[in-house]
Amino acid sequence: MTSPTTSDSPSYAPDAEVVDLCSDLIRFDTTNYGNGRSNGERGAAEYVAAKLDEVGIESTIYESEPGRASLVAHWEGEDPSADPLLVHGHLDVVPADPKDWKVDPFAGEIFDGCVWGRGAVDMKDFDAMVLSVVRARKRAGVKPRRPVRLVFTADEEAGGLYGAQWLIKNHPETVADCTEGIGEVGGFSLTIKDDLRLYLIETAEKGMNWMRLKARGTAGHGSMVNTDNAVTNLVEAVARIGSHEWPLRVTPTVREFLKTLEDVLGTELDPDDMTATLAKLGSFSRMFGATIRNTANPTMLNAGYKVNVIPGDAEAHIDGRFLPGYEDEFFATIDELLGDKVSRETVIEDIALETEFSGGLVEAMKACLAAEDPQSRTAPLLMSGGTDAKSWSRLGVRCFGFVPLQLPPDLDFMGMFHGIDERVPTASLEFGSRVLDRFFTQA
Repeated sequence: MTSPTTSDSPSYAPDAEVVDLCSDLIRFDTTNYGNGRSNGERGAAEYVAAKLDEVGIESTIYESEPGRASLVAHWEGEDPSADPLLVHGHLDVVPADPKDWKVDPFAGEIFDGCVWGRGAVDMKDFDAMVLSVVRARKRAGVKPRRPVRLVFTADEEAGGLYGAQWLIKNHPETVADCTEGIGEVGGFSLTIKDDLRLYLIETAEKGMNWMRLKARGTAGHGSMVNTDNAVTNLVEAVARIGSHEWPLRVTPTVREFLKTLEDVLGTELDPDDMTATLAKLGSFSRMFGATIRNTANPTMLNAGYKVNVIPGDAEAHIDGRFLPGYEDEFFATIDELLGDKVSRETVIEDIALETEFSGGLVEAMKACLAAEDPQSRTAPLLMSGGTDAKSWSRLGVRCFGFVPLQLPPDLDFMGMFHGIDERVPTASLEFGSRVLDRFFTQA
């Protein structure tokens, strides 16, 4: 379908550059190793700045630390009095081991109808889509309905301490006038049947608490009896946490999702009997399971320095995630499972989010998806992970995950996130660019 233009503006192709832009961005190795270790986002930020500058949009690059760069730009709208719309993406990616991949994860190769590489779906695809649309509209002189604040951040993959969190603490004025925003993860399709695709728009996120567990004990010789072994104390607590069965909880977002899914599947899905409902969902339950319970997964262990020495202390790390409204239950349970021989301390924490699946911005998303895909339906999504939306919400921005992608039914899209052979179909990138183009006119 052609994209909307004003009656006196030239035609333009918002999807013309998106594939090449995505490939280019992947070639910047912006690996974020966590704990402040990163290859840095400066090169990618300068690339984005240059692409915006080519069409007359000035930007500012902020560095929280050398190389840890985030970019902010303002795109004027038809109605300068309207509150700016925040459009945010991150420039960093998680590590990728080339020996595990079919291709060099930082080569940005294009074949089999896809752009391959680390960041293809998380989230240089959206960065490229935004750039492609903005550049096309700016060249054609077609403004968005309202002003748009473009933000490309560092460090999202490690909690945003050097990116979004740093921006709101040190330069809150960059987004303080925005009231609504879009970013990852949402807007992608799930094929229900040949003539129906369900597009999930993120309206909620679980909160997070990455914690360090510490156990102290009595050091000694490995050959002696020791009833106060730090390693034993630690692993017993870790095992209790890792094997704990968290109760099922249904948030408003999940209830709305189930209501829509019940309608499209023609199957009764009772939110008050989630055991039976999960059994009916089949393949959907894999993606759905983490959105109806708190989770706490052990991820790292560290203890000892010699096989015949019992160490005096031991450490572990837990990736904890809690549902909106269930933070107190989460921490009370963790403390009970730890017992009295192990303590915890927070490494990184962030809030849970939930907003209603309603309002003008949501209606614009629905309309723009339907214009490009008449077989579309939409539903809200609670995301088990987290995004920079947590930071923006602290300044009062109402955030949604909206990266519109019409996907092949056989693509394991969620498996692409942080996965091996990460890739995004070129047709999906082009589809998303056309939807975003319509969205900027209506939002």
